This record gives sequence, structure tokens and C-alpha cells, in this order.
Amino acid sequence: MARITVEDCLSRTGNENRFALIHLAIERVKQHRKGQPFLVECKNKEIVATLREIASGDVSFDNILEYRKKDKAVVAEKKETIERTETDD
Repeated sequence: MARITVEDCLSRTGNENRFALIHLAIERVKQHRKGQPFLVECKNKEIVATLREIASGDVSFDNILEYRKKDKAVVAEKKETIERTETDD
């Protein structure tokens, strides 16, 4: 499998700020840990898979907030389901 580089990610995002790239990657890793699926298939660790998502263009500064909103919607839906099951008992 081809190596992923920070330069690949920076050129794809159109932002040459490495620190901003790190914040983007950290936010996406947090989303993975909360249950968001990976958008690319690979057998790498989560940070490398996240960088692959960024390099492929699936994750960017523009759409990272959309994934966060989806995550909040999933959490709210799970809470509602739990509350319904508790009230049914």
C-alpha cells in the first residue's frame, strides 16, 4: 500500500498549516472513537486511516462539522431509545 504523507494531506486540504491539519485529524479520530465509521478501507491504525481519509478528500475542514452534527444526532437518538425503554418498564 502506498505511503501517506503529511504533504499529501496538506495539498488536498489546500491549507499549508500543519497545525490546522493536526486539529482536523484529531477531531476525526475523536469521531471514530465515538463510533463514526471510517470512509476508506485499510488495515492501518486509526490515525493513519484518518490521514488517508483526509488525503482522499473525504474529510476536510468544510465537512468535519457535518460529521460532528451526525454524531450528535446519533447520540441523541440513542438517548431517546434508552429513555423509551426505561419508561416502558
